[in-house]
Amino acid sequence: MNKTKEILITGFALFSMFFGAGNLILPPFLGVQSGESWSIVSLGFFVTAVIIPIIGIIAHARLQGTMFDFGKKVSPAFSLVYCLIVYAISITLPAPRTASVTHEMAIAPFFGTSYLLTSTLYFALVFLFVMNRSKILHLIGKFLTPFIIIILLAVIFIGVSTTPTTISPSSFETPFVSGLLEGYQTFDAIGAIVVGGVLVISMNFKKNTSFAIKKELITKAGIIAGIGLLTIYAGLIYSGVQFSTTFTEEATRTEILSSLSTQTLGNIGTTFLSVLVALACFTTGVGIVTGTADYFKGLFKNSQKAYTITAIIGCVLGVIIGQFDVHYIIVIALPALMFIYPITIILILLNVLPERFATPIVFKTVVGVTFLFSIPDFLKFIISPESLVGIQNYIPWSEFSLGWVLPALLIFILANVFNFFTTTKE
Repeated sequence: MNKTKEILITGFALFSMFFGAGNLILPPFLGVQSGESWSIVSLGFFVTAVIIPIIGIIAHARLQGTMFDFGKKVSPAFSLVYCLIVYAISITLPAPRTASVTHEMAIAPFFGTSYLLTSTLYFALVFLFVMNRSKILHLIGKFLTPFIIIILLAVIFIGVSTTPTTISPSSFETPFVSGLLEGYQTFDAIGAIVVGGVLVISMNFKKNTSFAIKKELITKAGIIAGIGLLTIYAGLIYSGVQFSTTFTEEATRTEILSSLSTQTLGNIGTTFLSVLVALACFTTGVGIVTGTADYFKGLFKNSQKAYTITAIIGCVLGVIIGQFDVHYIIVIALPALMFIYPITIILILLNVLPERFATPIVFKTVVGVTFLFSIPDFLKFIISPESLVGIQNYIPWSEFSLGWVLPALLIFILANVFNFFTTTKE
């Protein structure tokens, strides 16, 4: 296959595996809520929903291993626990959410069936694709993703060019931070280290492909996926802004996206959106379950049995949790995201730095401090936030759920200064 064509198909496949439930329903909601502050909110959203995830893909291109390699410089034990937590979160929250969104936006408007029936049929199809994973990249990249992009661009183009001019005021007190944290809900940073592993393993199926060629292909595919995400996000956010006055304050994320498609494309918009949602969510669900099954296959000495059992467990969990509505899944995801997202961001950033700036001691100290200072952010979604006010007063940015950022940056600088003087003396 021509290299340029292969890069494009891989980039489309990667975009499609990224672009799932959260990626569809979150940007229009942000647009409606942000109003006049939409550009600042968008910048925050782009950081955690586009920039960090694509850096994660570039890190995969550099490592060309599994997610285990992201944390092994901290310690093998840490990396094992981290991987187990990430995969547990992935198959119990974002994967089932793809089925829930599919039901609410693609099935419920046309059929009176239950969540259970939708999630059962949905994950039965996911299982079939996962068990034929060698065909995933080609099928998704060549056929499904172009169709997804065409429908999305139609909604965005008509929405941006024909929308009302009145814009409602922003409901965010801290627009940038609100966009940043809403980007957590896309799960894209976690998705980067999960589906990036799928990409690497799929590349390894091809014979006579050098490390350098795979690095170039994965990196360029990641950039293509990033451009696609940025374009779609910006368009959906801006469309939400322009239609912000047509929604009530109680409008849910799925209701906003559904109404937006109807207002831009008319009644046929509902049908287009249904197809779009089903395809976008399905490809993400396949990517998550495949990535999880790949990990456990490697953990058990390349066991195909482990791969199959993991795929079955992932799909069964998807059926069970996929019965809950989207809003409920988003709410219960918050504590998990506040716990795992800061560590994930730090691991991604450290793995793209030159090794002299990301030695094992840097990994250990920075990850340790990040974990320690993110605990209050995690706990305030478990216990009463008022009980943590005393602690948060002493941690900069803790009131924004970003108390880990400055301590992690400070310890990164100090650890590298320590390394510099240690190396110089030797």
